[in-house]
Amino acid sequence: MGECRPLGFLLGLPFALVALLLSLVGAVIWIIGTVLSCLCPCCFCFAALANFAVDLIKLPVKVLRWFTHSIPC
Repeated sequence: MGECRPLGFLLGLPFALVALLLSLVGAVIWIIGTVLSCLCPCCFCFAALANFAVDLIKLPVKVLRWFTHSIPC
């Protein structure tokens, strides 16, 4: 069962690369959202934007885990 996992990892690398680019976008959005929420704490949408950006930052790890576990052995 363990011999199939490296194959799933290699097949998931292109998807993880795209997810990595999205996580970099998420990091920029998170920084902008954090600064804006500090400047105007009454706006709830900036906090929601920062939470969405954190989910984008975690995306590469989620994609690799999903793709590795979806390969049947």
